[in-house]
Amino acid sequence: MRIALLGGTGDIGAGLALRFGRDTDHELLVGSRDPEKARTSADEYGTELEDRGLDAAIKGFENAMAADRADVVVLAVPAYHLVDTVEAIADRLGPDTVLVSPAVGMKRDESGFHYNRPGAGSVAALAAEAKPDGVPLIGAFHNLPAGGLADLDRDFEWDTLVFGDDADAKSTVIDLADEIRGLRPLDVGGLDNAAEVESVTPLLINVAMENGGLHDLGVQFR
Repeated sequence: MRIALLGGTGDIGAGLALRFGRDTDHELLVGSRDPEKARTSADEYGTELEDRGLDAAIKGFENAMAADRADVVVLAVPAYHLVDTVEAIADRLGPDTVLVSPAVGMKRDESGFHYNRPGAGSVAALAAEAKPDGVPLIGAFHNLPAGGLADLDRDFEWDTLVFGDDADAKSTVIDLADEIRGLRPLDVGGLDNAAEVESVTPLLINVAMENGGLHDLGVQFR
């Protein structure tokens, strides 16, 4: 399978690239608006994995080119770039492409971080409105701390909440997430449940900020 990580030069993109590169044999396409930046990051991820004795297939492309070649496209971009990114790659997506959104809208004040719920109801709903008809959108990987994800010396037991209205596409993403060592995907229903999932992220950040020893906090349901 080919996985494109658009915005793959950022924190969450780096973490997913390294974990997928270590734990799976999928081909990884790091995407960026700047193709040179994408290639540089892909080389850095590949070098880190090679230093650990791993031979991962990682290449860097401009976002649209990465999406054009992928089976699964992860929109690892900030929420404020999500719609622009989807619109920029729309003509490269087909009904067999699975879009994945881990984006969360947040704002910060003196009290901490807060979920910034858009008028569409959720950030994922914004992506769903922007994507071409017939292309399934699945939400996953929202509540993962990017720093801990990118630290391959760190073992974890975290859950990721997965939602979406297309059962086959959701099954694909669940299977993909399950390949990451220590990550357990949990199905939480359809797109209408996106806001509940997205709002967990600022809560986790606030808990980590206010309590020593909980840096890069993940979540597990028992």
